[in-house]
Formats: sequence, C-alpha cells, structure tokens
Amino acid sequence: MDVHQFAASLSYGDAISDEMLEIQSVLREKGFRSEIFVKMFDPRSAKHIKDYREYKKVSSPKNVVIFHFSIGSAVSKLFFRVPDKKMMIYHNITPHEFFVDSHRVLARECYKGRLEINLFVDKVDLAVGDSEFNRQELEAVGYKATAVLPILMNFSKFDGQPDAATEKIFDNGKTTLLYVGRLIPNKKIEDVLKTYHFYKRYFNPDSQLILAGDYRGLERHFASLQELVAKLKIMDVHFSGHVEFAELLAFYRAADFYISMSEHEGFGVPLLEAFYNKIPVIGYAAGAVEETMNGGGVTLYKKDFLKTAALIDRIQSDGALRARIVEGQLRSLEKYSRENVSRVLIEHIERVSGG
Repeated sequence: MDVHQFAASLSYGDAISDEMLEIQSVLREKGFRSEIFVKMFDPRSAKHIKDYREYKKVSSPKNVVIFHFSIGSAVSKLFFRVPDKKMMIYHNITPHEFFVDSHRVLARECYKGRLEINLFVDKVDLAVGDSEFNRQELEAVGYKATAVLPILMNFSKFDGQPDAATEKIFDNGKTTLLYVGRLIPNKKIEDVLKTYHFYKRYFNPDSQLILAGDYRGLERHFASLQELVAKLKIMDVHFSGHVEFAELLAFYRAADFYISMSEHEGFGVPLLEAFYNKIPVIGYAAGAVEETMNGGGVTLYKKDFLKTAALIDRIQSDGALRARIVEGQLRSLEKYSRENVSRVLIEHIERVSGG
C-alpha cells in the first residue's frame, strides 16, 4: 500500500505546505511509498512535488490518498475520480464575508469553496479536521466518518540560527509585541494595533510591534491598516511583509509577547510556534484558537483593548507570572509532539485502509 497526498499547490514556508512535507517524512519513515501531487508550486519546492496528472500511473484501489481540501481546483476533480481509498483533511475556508470590502475575487472563491465542501460528503472514506472546530463543520454538512488530526509540525527547526541583521535591528531592548501570519481581514490586525496603541501610550513607551506577514494581493486592506497607524499616531510599528525563515526566527527571538485578535481560525500554527519559543501568548477565543492553545497562554473572551494592554503590562512586570504562563504553554505543547500526531495519522490511515 502506498500513501500519497494531493493538494492544489505547494508553497514555500506556508503552514499547510510544511505539514504536507512533514506527513510525507513520517510516512516514509514508516515504510510507505509517498509522494505529493499538486497543480501549482513554488519553484523552491519543485524537488518535493509531482504533477497531479501523473497520478494515474500509480493509482490503485490498494492505495490511500490524502487530499488537503482547499478552494476548488482540477486537483480535487481528479482526486474524487481515482479508485484509491480517500482521506480528506479540511483546514477550513475563511467565510467570504471577511473579504467583501477588500478583495472581491477572494470573497467569491471562499464562497464557492464553502459550497464545494458540501459536494464531497459521500465521496471520501474519512473526513478529517485539523481541529475539533473544523471536524464539527464537516459533521454539520453531512460527513458521516470524521476525525481530528492536529497539524503535524516540526518544532525543532526553531532551534536554528536567526538572521543576524534582523536580530540586531529588532532585538533592541524594547518590549516587543508580535503577530505572525498573513495580513488578511479575519486576523483583525486593526485590533492588535489598537491594543498596542494603548500599551505604548499608557504603559510602556519603550515598546514596538512587529507584524510579520505577507500582504500581497490585499493592498486595499493593508492601506487601511496604515491609515489606522497614522490616525492613532502609533510609533514603532513594523510591517515586515513576506520574510524568510531565518528572519522569522529573529522576530520570535526578539518577541516578549504574541498577540492574536483573529476572529476566524481553523487551527493557529503561530500560537504553537510562540509556545515553543517561550513567548507568552494572548489570544482571543475565536474559532479554534482556544482549542489550539490547549489550556496554555492567556485566553480573551471579550475584546477590551485597554484592559488587554494592562494585562500585558502586568505580565511584563511580574517575572513569576510570566514564568508560570510559559511553563503552562510548554505543557500544552506536548499534545502536538511529532510522536503523538504521527501516531494519530497512522491510526487514521489504518482506519481508511481497513488495516
């Protein structure tokens, strides 16, 4: 039995793409032949992929194919036609309402994607969400066999060397608040900015905010964030744009707090990255955020920017409290160890194959 993966694309440095590579690594370690079949890919990822149209050469009813569902593509059409046993991983699609005012094409594609998820109810042997939040969405639209598989992550890569220049610039003694991820509307970056505004103005003028994420294709939304910075006269706000991994490492090394004000998350990889890097996390409990944090960090159930700023100041001034938060986050992270998630992955594959 071979176990292969299908996806519309394989990007470079993207959380889901990284997971595909980790799944492939685990499968090969377990003795399976395993390839990744995609339609589009970043040139830097070319050595890891095969063209999805080549899959017919290796297709077999004995195989298990894992499909990472995203907005509809020719890959999904082929996946549902092959005779192989099928497991689908649903990473969630952001509701289109978040993009209506900033990106009409993305709003349309997200709307279509959420309709398409209904079409495959009877076409997979197992539908998996990477959180219970996502699994419940699958169950709600009619999938009978569902399960949870947390995103498989390689935390050891964060033990590497950060970019020296970036570290020198940003690890500068200022209290540093960090957000990592695309600057898209559902992430509510404006709420991160408002929290930082109160923190810098009323509690700690010697502070900075790093917003480490790509905004290409969402220039209208990015412009609105810049307008907010200007309106509130917020200083020391750094929009990084897309960064290489070594630069991201430098941001994590510089950070004193990780802030999430997102209002829709199917999982939340940067939350766990911050856990691993021993950075206290403050996250608003939307979507799968609280579930992902698994009892670690500080969860907000209401948005009050001034009180959140005061909370940051309280943690920053109390070393014992900070240490307890970090210790709790490291305990919460045990659930997501490579060993634990790999075991769950293999159990799901055996369930699908009948082994």
